[in-house]
Amino acid sequence: MTQSLLKVSDLKKAYGAIQAVGGVSFEVMPGEIFGVIGPNGSGKTTMFNSVLGQISPDAGSIELNGKNITGLSPLALSRQGVGRTFQTLQVFGKMTVRDNLIVAAQEHKGSMLSRMFAPGDSGLGGKADALIDQFRIRHVADKLAGTLSYGQQKLVDIAMAFMAEPDLVLLDEPCAGVNPSLVGGISSLLKELNQNPKFGRKSSFVVIEHNMDFVMDLCHRIMVMVEGRVLAIGTPAEIRGNKEVLDAYLGN
Repeated sequence: MTQSLLKVSDLKKAYGAIQAVGGVSFEVMPGEIFGVIGPNGSGKTTMFNSVLGQISPDAGSIELNGKNITGLSPLALSRQGVGRTFQTLQVFGKMTVRDNLIVAAQEHKGSMLSRMFAPGDSGLGGKADALIDQFRIRHVADKLAGTLSYGQQKLVDIAMAFMAEPDLVLLDEPCAGVNPSLVGGISSLLKELNQNPKFGRKSSFVVIEHNMDFVMDLCHRIMVMVEGRVLAIGTPAEIRGNKEVLDAYLGN
């Protein structure tokens, strides 16, 4: 039986009397695109940030490739093979697109001493160029990121998450604020990264997103959260046909 890439077991997080996450469990398999949906206040972001080391869960465990990563810092998780994007852009506006990608991966490139004597791009220029081509942003590679449209910056932001060749990328609302004309392009790009990987393996994602059409089209399986708990996990077709989900979320 294939070992799960990410395994979250009975995760809990409370703020005073409010149980933001109340015993959430799920698994993400290698090569899977796993979606997380739910109404505002359902605990999605708290769960996400607990997995990513932004906050410490009160209870439960998180495993990556069978290794317990519960409580590790975001930097330590990054070095364990977990990439992420945020709801708000994390690009460096006064740097070129290419330099943004290089900076995103420099901390993973050897020791501080080895980087001091490495080429100006720390030997990461070739990898950056490959992702620039894959993300179809060659025409803006030498422009300052801050001069790009929001949608173009979003693509740069996602590309930065792949520079360290992560095993798993967690995408927090990749379509938020993006022109609807670009949403399909982001979906196609993520499918391409999943099916035709540059690094010899399929890319795996966990995606939080409010755009239901995007999630239903992109994800292999979807988890629905309501009031800090898992209401359902299934394929898009199973989620569409789940009456509890329709009543609690999709129907609203």
